Amino acid sequence: MPFTRGLRGHASLHETMTREEIVHRVAELKGCPFAEEMPQSLWPKHTYLIPSDTLHADAAQRLGVRGEDDLLGGVVPYPFVATKAITHPLVSPTAPAPEGWNAEFAARVHSVVLPGYSAYSPQDVMTAGEKLLALGPVRVKPVCETGGRGQNVVADVPALAACLAELDNAGLVGQGVVLEHNLTQVETLSVGQIRVAGILASYHGRQRLTRDNHGALAYGGSDLTVVRGDFHALLATLPPGAERTAVDQALVYDAAVRACYPGFFASRINYDIAQGVRSSGEWCSGALEQSWRIGGATGAELAALEAFYDQRSLRTVRASTVEVFGPLEAIPRGATLYFQGIDPEVGPLTKYALVHTDGHTA
Repeated sequence: MPFTRGLRGHASLHETMTREEIVHRVAELKGCPFAEEMPQSLWPKHTYLIPSDTLHADAAQRLGVRGEDDLLGGVVPYPFVATKAITHPLVSPTAPAPEGWNAEFAARVHSVVLPGYSAYSPQDVMTAGEKLLALGPVRVKPVCETGGRGQNVVADVPALAACLAELDNAGLVGQGVVLEHNLTQVETLSVGQIRVAGILASYHGRQRLTRDNHGALAYGGSDLTVVRGDFHALLATLPPGAERTAVDQALVYDAAVRACYPGFFASRINYDIAQGVRSSGEWCSGALEQSWRIGGATGAELAALEAFYDQRSLRTVRASTVEVFGPLEAIPRGATLYFQGIDPEVGPLTKYALVHTDGHTA
């Protein structure tokens, strides 16, 4: 059953319909009935939730979520742990930070993330930016936005000051902002894991960009290679290279979360890894952020789980999600349609997932 009350509060038409289809497909995998969102007082005794956002521990307890078998998503001990803010250190030990901040996390992931800082005050934004500008242009990122929305790249202190002037001060103090060394020629890789109905799968993949109906760059889908089993099973399939580096970095990040923030658990995890070129000209790879909720790749993840469920000997499968803006056209044979229509906010859009036919059996 979906759960959105008290979380994001707003979702576009295509997001709402995508979540509904995810609910239906998960219910089929689990062999259980599904229900539309309803007051908690009307829930059946054993209810499996599919939240639109990562749950805070207090909310999870109220909802009866005790472990990863109770939801498709994750639970964190403090709200900020679910944001980009945990990726980077503060500018100083005395800098303002939210309750529960653990400086050890940044120390543990230092070698697998890009140079950066998290800041919770205007003064710390400027201090962090000035430090990072010595390395080159800096990307300023609101910690709760997704898909690159709200981000700006600044090349000098005046541009940073102008960017700071546009930030909501209350939001900055309450949620924070991330400042990070900017890469060019970037590819975004995804490393993740999902567990539903007793089937565990792990994957690596790449995100695609496309043009939306206004000509701006937007998320266009993900292409995943999914392996039945845990991250060790995934690593066993990878030779040295960019994908192996991404998985290794994601595992360091994941281990740091579990060590530094007790109480965290998730049945769906996804880590974004940026690989590109530093301002110095060197190739670089670094973990950007985490997602412990349903996301853009979830359709492909579920398509892979369905393939594993149908073919018990299947060990590896390739699956994709695709988002196409513009004229509505027929989707490929065998694909699962998540949305096709005119979204009032984004215009004409088609979203689907599919499994490719070149998987390998044991």
